[in-house]
Amino acid sequence: MVLGKVKSFTVSYDCLNDSNVPVFSSGDCVSGRVTIEVTGEIRVKSLKIHAKGFAKVRWTESRNAGSNTAYTQNYTEEVEYLNHRDILIGHERDDDNSEEGLTTIHSGRHEYAFSLELPQTPLATSFEGKHGSVRYWVKAELHRPWLLPMKTKKEFTVFEHIDINTPLLLSPQAGTKDKTLCCWFCTSGPISLSAKIERKGYTPGESIQIFAEIENCSSRMVVPKAAIYQTQTFYAKGKMKEVKQLVANLRGESLSSGKTETWSGKMLKIPPVSPSILDCSIIRVEYSLMVYVDIPGAINLSLNLPLVIGTIPLHPFGSRTSSVSSQCSISWLGMGLPERPEAPPSYAEIVTEEQRRSSLDVPASREELDGPLFAYIHEFRFQPPPLYSEIDPNPDHVSRTEERRLDACPSR
Repeated sequence: MVLGKVKSFTVSYDCLNDSNVPVFSSGDCVSGRVTIEVTGEIRVKSLKIHAKGFAKVRWTESRNAGSNTAYTQNYTEEVEYLNHRDILIGHERDDDNSEEGLTTIHSGRHEYAFSLELPQTPLATSFEGKHGSVRYWVKAELHRPWLLPMKTKKEFTVFEHIDINTPLLLSPQAGTKDKTLCCWFCTSGPISLSAKIERKGYTPGESIQIFAEIENCSSRMVVPKAAIYQTQTFYAKGKMKEVKQLVANLRGESLSSGKTETWSGKMLKIPPVSPSILDCSIIRVEYSLMVYVDIPGAINLSLNLPLVIGTIPLHPFGSRTSSVSSQCSISWLGMGLPERPEAPPSYAEIVTEEQRRSSLDVPASREELDGPLFAYIHEFRFQPPPLYSEIDPNPDHVSRTEERRLDACPSR
């Protein structure tokens, strides 16, 4: 009997989204299939899968141990999030080469389904960084007698959802700083910077509206700028390694001495980036918006406003909140309140005469509720409120009251 050959051996997933990309979250069921395509017949001892998810950190540092001696210190750490094994064909033991208990796979294409449930506990979002990563994958192993095992592996993505529709992430972020330039005994005027954004939480693809005011009272030409930074922090063996990367930036107009520039919602778009990772013990991914003034020949004047990049975008009701926040931002830059408030609607616009008359009909169950409290509620249910007026109807009474108060003041 001539044994067949394995033509292809792959792992695929049943995707939960329309984009056909395997993306899952904690508590989701990860399902898929192992596909084997063979020519001829093959005998198999077992077909196994191993699903694993983990965060791993690794970096090296060179150290001196003397005048002519140097060594390399390795820093590694790992946190496991998922470890699941299953057997799709055969039995657990595959270390022997006996012919008993073998499964014959005939020529053609064969699919073997698998499924597993991700832990309900929070998982770290999939991530690839300079000194560490968070990865999830399913590996399949095909064991046959007298042959080395065949292996194939397929990764899948996990997003630990961050909902930006929370009071903390919808709160505005703001700051103010100033700086005075000095050169020997000469002191220049100050440079001041105030900046605000309408909320802390955003999702990739959104644009951040920046409200800022930059005043240059120094003798130098300065340039206001803004940038989004991603900070990757890795932890291992009590040590920390930090990597800061530029994500997006913009540049304002140059400001000469005595000039002021105002940003009334200058837009900075967030490109496709990894969500923030805040719950992993060995890897953190954080974001910040830096609004700064580039000062030639001096340290820049900068403001750091923290950001959280989430996965669940702003709800429609939140957009109104953001709109109100934007209007408040304009007020924050110097606009005052309107001089005269608008009068509220009249009683007749809200309650019709028919509604008022029908409310006077006593219900059949009045006997059960009869008493002074019910009579009070029923009588005033649809009674009109006092007429709105900004003119005091009793000015003389108020004046006499104030006079009595002034006469009674001990300090007079």
